[in-house]
Amino acid sequence: MVKSRRVQVLLILVVLSFLLIHFQPCSNNAHTEEKPSSVHILILSSWRSGSSFTGQIFSQHPSVFYLMEPAWHVWVKMYQNSAKVLHMAVRDLVRSVFLCDMSVFDAYMSSQKKKSDLFQWETSRALCSPPACDSFSRSDIITAGNCKTICGKYPFSKVEEACKTYSHVAIKEVRIFDLKVLYPLLTDPSLNLKIIHLVRDPRAVFKSRENTVADLKRDSNIVVGSQKTKGEMGPYNTMQVICKSHVEIYKAGSQAAPSFLKDRYLLVRYEDIVRDPLARAAQMYRFAELHFTPELQKWVHNITHGKGHGAQAFDIGSRDALRVSQAWRKTLPFQKIEKVQNVCKDAMDLLGYRLVQSEEEQKNMSLDLLFAQNSS
Repeated sequence: MVKSRRVQVLLILVVLSFLLIHFQPCSNNAHTEEKPSSVHILILSSWRSGSSFTGQIFSQHPSVFYLMEPAWHVWVKMYQNSAKVLHMAVRDLVRSVFLCDMSVFDAYMSSQKKKSDLFQWETSRALCSPPACDSFSRSDIITAGNCKTICGKYPFSKVEEACKTYSHVAIKEVRIFDLKVLYPLLTDPSLNLKIIHLVRDPRAVFKSRENTVADLKRDSNIVVGSQKTKGEMGPYNTMQVICKSHVEIYKAGSQAAPSFLKDRYLLVRYEDIVRDPLARAAQMYRFAELHFTPELQKWVHNITHGKGHGAQAFDIGSRDALRVSQAWRKTLPFQKIEKVQNVCKDAMDLLGYRLVQSEEEQKNMSLDLLFAQNSS
């Protein structure tokens, strides 16, 4: 009898051991292959490149929680450091936002913070609709002006609460100059990160920066150092660093891309967006796994085919986007164009912007030829 029981116990132990050995690896594989529930979109660009408008294409989508340049808080708090030094703090903040962990802002904002203390919070439709604000519907197209007037007096906790209710989290950022800094995020199993790399003709960027020198002074100092922003060559020194970063990001994202970047990097030229807004918006939505609704199609068309001249810096109102995008051709002296082309030649060649060789060519070159992909 005792022997029989021992045999039974041994048989049970053998079966249990078999089950543990056989099924444990499968359980682990199932866990590691599990995909995050959200899609994370990073619009990577530089100042005055049409990134605020491109960000709005995502912000206005009812499935997207969007924040505009959250790393602004890092740069304001730690302005005495270089952009390279700040990369890690920026990356950690971006990761936390993607995971809807807004406690990361505790390091950069006061303990008494409100939702309205978040940089450019009113540009986020998600922060202007429930549960972050009860005055609008989540399906509404909401302007920043209307939101700022009505939705400011909500607690900061609403930011995290709102974020957790969306299938997509999008961030627009201009303070990342090296794609390799983001590799840990691209290999992080808790993230499903897709990168949209937005570029613009350096001559147009330069002209736009001239109109916003005071607004960009602190950022320029962090990018190149305060000494290099001074004098006649100051603006060109900043442009040189920005253009070099675009070259390196593009090469890392497409020419020498590691396997984990496959289908997760998309280069978009701002000029192509304003020439065919609906087609380019549709392309970006497909990349981000979003549906292009009829309401959004109408909004994209209207905001790019208005009568505005885009004169007010950082405004995202309706305008004649195509005309505004090429205004530099009539307002930027050829001497400055030559200098920008000199410091940004590699970027222009790589990204498909044709060099202008003379004042006469500047005035007469057609838009199609100016932005055609260089064949040389």
